[in-house]
Order: sequence, then structure tokens, then C-alpha cells
Amino acid sequence: MQFISFIAKNVLRRKVRSALTGVGVAVAIAAVVALLGVSRGFEESSRSMLKDRGVDIVVIRGGLGQQNTARIDESIGQKIAALPEVDKVAPVLIDRVKFQETTVPVPVTGYSPGSFAIENLHILPENGHNLTAGDKDGVMLGAILSRNLGKKVGDKVTIEARPFSVVGVFQGKSMVENGGAVARLIDLQKLMDRVAQVSEFQVVLKGEFKENEDALKRVQDRVKTFTDPSGKPYGLEAQTTEDYVNKSNEVRLSQAMAWMTSAIALIIGAVGMLNTMIMSVLERTQEIGILRAIGWRKIRVMRMILWESFALSLAGAAVGTLAALVLTRALSRLPAANGLVEPSVSPTVIGIGFLMSLLVGLIGGAYPAFRGASLAPTEALRYE
Repeated sequence: MQFISFIAKNVLRRKVRSALTGVGVAVAIAAVVALLGVSRGFEESSRSMLKDRGVDIVVIRGGLGQQNTARIDESIGQKIAALPEVDKVAPVLIDRVKFQETTVPVPVTGYSPGSFAIENLHILPENGHNLTAGDKDGVMLGAILSRNLGKKVGDKVTIEARPFSVVGVFQGKSMVENGGAVARLIDLQKLMDRVAQVSEFQVVLKGEFKENEDALKRVQDRVKTFTDPSGKPYGLEAQTTEDYVNKSNEVRLSQAMAWMTSAIALIIGAVGMLNTMIMSVLERTQEIGILRAIGWRKIRVMRMILWESFALSLAGAAVGTLAALVLTRALSRLPAANGLVEPSVSPTVIGIGFLMSLLVGLIGGAYPAFRGASLAPTEALRYE
């Protein structure tokens, strides 16, 4: 207990300097938790959107990942549906389009009316109906997008300078879904000048083939062999839902940006911690000399300095995590981010933040601890 009290006293000796160091660590950890939280939230939202529909495989253009610009012949869906392991196939067109009422592009998905993908969307009776084959230029808005636009059933929205009627407002199970819109596949194809083309096919396997790796491998191998009438391979790839999300360009980009920005913030926090701990050791040279003279071993001096560094780091982590939770929730309410940012941060991300704070404490305290432990008692006592 005396050792812990001694450490606390040293940390509080220079209150302003310790507070500023803690703030530096808090900013670094807030960046880590907020950015990783947003990235993980986007990834989980994309994954849950597919799994809730029961999608087992997503067929895309090989080598492109999840690209809004991918162009696949819609007729290939018939070949996929003919495979003995396949139960349902939904052709899907995904693009980001400009609504006249918004300042940022909105994700719009084109589904064929009656497909399992569109029937999965939940619409309350008072919020209109699901898209049907007769709803020409009709659109369904996600609950979040509807709120942001201030639009309800019966209103008009302008997409890429073309008027659409809101026929329904749906409540999806993911932020990505609720922040977007759904149109008939044929309408979106005409709007984006991609007639008879899709971005991907969402595939549901028959019950006896679900979770069957051999069946999955057969489907993947068969899809790769599909060729056009001239015998040229289409270059398709069948990915599991998990692989599709993990390899998504959007997910990978968000993860890369989150880690890169977090690394810069952590380096700045570690440099600030290093400066603080070096100054602390220099100011207490004589004190450390006395401790060494009365019998403190080098390892105990190192432990003292490192624990001081860890104490500042953990205090900063607690404040930074709280700030990140508030910031993430506030960000999710902004129109530009609403529907893309989950308002909550997973415990895993919070745990990563605290581990990073300990790393900052170790990096910032290691050299000062070594320097303090290396002081010879006689030289330290003569230090002015």
C-alpha cells in the first residue's frame, strides 16, 4: 500500500503536467475507440444485413470485391439457380446516387419485386407496402433515411433528377440498410444506365446443403466455370457471406483508415508520455539517489516509474473511452453519417483501447524507467 501511495503522490506532484499528459493520452485513445468502433460497427452492420436474409453465398465479379461499378449480366442468375445445391437467387444492383434532398450520395439497392431479398424488409401496415411489379418509379426508404429526408409514404423524392414516389418505409436490422433506399431493379438499372446488369447475386442454399463445406465448394467451382455464348469465362467468384464482408473494399478501407489514424494518435500520445516521464525523472534525480542509497533495487525504481506511466495512461484511457462513446453517439445522429455509423461501441473495441493505453504507457515510460534505475546513488546525490 505504501508503494502505491508513493506512486500516486508522484503522479499528483505536478498536477497540471499530469493532467495535460492524461489529456494527450485521452485524445489518442478516443481516436482509437471511436474510429475502430465506427469501422467494426459498419462491418457488423453489413454482415447482419446478409445473414438476416439467410444469404449463404454472394456471387460477384472476381477481383473487384464489392464494387458499385461491377457489371454482371443479369441472365447469369438463371445458371446459378439451376445448380442443384441452390434454393433461391436474388439479382442485386447496388449504387450510391444523389438525392436532390441530400448533400451526400445515398446507397440505393435494386431488387426484383417478389425476391426473397426484398420480402425480408419489414414494413409496418401504416408505413405503406413492399415494392410490387406495378410500382413503376416507386421507392422504399429506410427508417433513418425517411427521418433525415422528412419524407413519408406518398411523398415524392428526386433521385438523379428523376422523380420517385415513396411507397413504403421499412425498418431493417442494420444501420446500413436503414440509412438507404430500395427501388425496383429494372428502375435502378434504367436510372444508372445499366440495363440487364447487376452488381451481384445473393444466393440461398437448400436446407440440406447449408453449413456443408463440400456443397459450398462445388457451387464455388461451378460458378468459376460459367462462360458467355462465345466460350469466354465471365470471371465470377462465389464468396461466403463472411468472406464477402471481410473482403469488401468499403470495410477494408474503413479499417485501414481507422488503424492508420489511430497509429498516428498513439505515437503522439506516446511522445507526450515520454516527455513527461523524462522530466519527472530529471526533477527527482536526488530523490531517486536517496531511494537507491537506502536499499531500493534497480528493478523497484523501474517498477515505480513504469507504474506512474501506466497510471497516467489508464486515467487517460478512461476519459478517452467515455469521450469516444459520446462522440460516436453524437456522430450517428448527424445527417451525413446517420445510417452509416452505429451509435454503440463493442466491448472488444473498448478493450483494445485500454490495451493500447498500456502500450502508450510502456513506450513512454520504458526509457525514463531505465534511465532512472541506471543512476548511481553517489552521482544522484551530488546532482544539482
